[in-house]
Amino acid sequence: MGTTITFACFSGAAMLGRRREYLWLYLAVFWASGTYWNRRLPNLKMSGTAILVGASSSWARALVKISPYTFSAIGIAISIGVSVLGAAWGIYITGSSLIGAAIKAPRITSKNLISVIFCEAVAIYGVIVAIILQTKLESVPSSQTYAPESLRAGYAIFASGIIVGFANLVCGLCVGIIGSSCALSDAQNSSLFVKILVIEIFGSALGLFGVIVGIIMSAQATWPTNV
Repeated sequence: MGTTITFACFSGAAMLGRRREYLWLYLAVFWASGTYWNRRLPNLKMSGTAILVGASSSWARALVKISPYTFSAIGIAISIGVSVLGAAWGIYITGSSLIGAAIKAPRITSKNLISVIFCEAVAIYGVIVAIILQTKLESVPSSQTYAPESLRAGYAIFASGIIVGFANLVCGLCVGIIGSSCALSDAQNSSLFVKILVIEIFGSALGLFGVIVGIIMSAQATWPTNV
């Protein structure tokens, strides 16, 4: 808990102050805190399962003890949530420029709506992958919850969600910025619209790369069979 609070405080200070020494100080405190607790935890004695002692106090052991269903749920949430964030951010960027430029050149409104459609497609990618990942979830006996196959399935769904979510986030920003430039350029010179649209198409293809890799990654999610 102390490490988490330290992380939040020094990260906020580094971002607000834009000072590199704050970031280095945070890293030093984070390392010292982790070293302290790694040495202290084996000596603690508590009843029940409130804390892992001895060799079970490592970070790797803690990650293994997290339910694979938790990893799966987080992966699905990242897939849809971060993808929608990228789409909304892209629409915000290109939409504001389009509306502003349309005041002087109303003719650009209909053509440049394709930029908004490209941004919206990013959210659709996330929805599709989230549905696919949801279908990968299966119920297993409690004795098989932490089996190697269950852990592999949870990690695969988690990794797939991260890949798709952040690929779509970057794709949405890319398409939004290009769409904004396309609207402003089209308002000044209509012959530039098709040329910039080609660049925008290549930018929107970046999200497809993440979707393809995410689907391939989720194919590794095979749960143990019920006995």
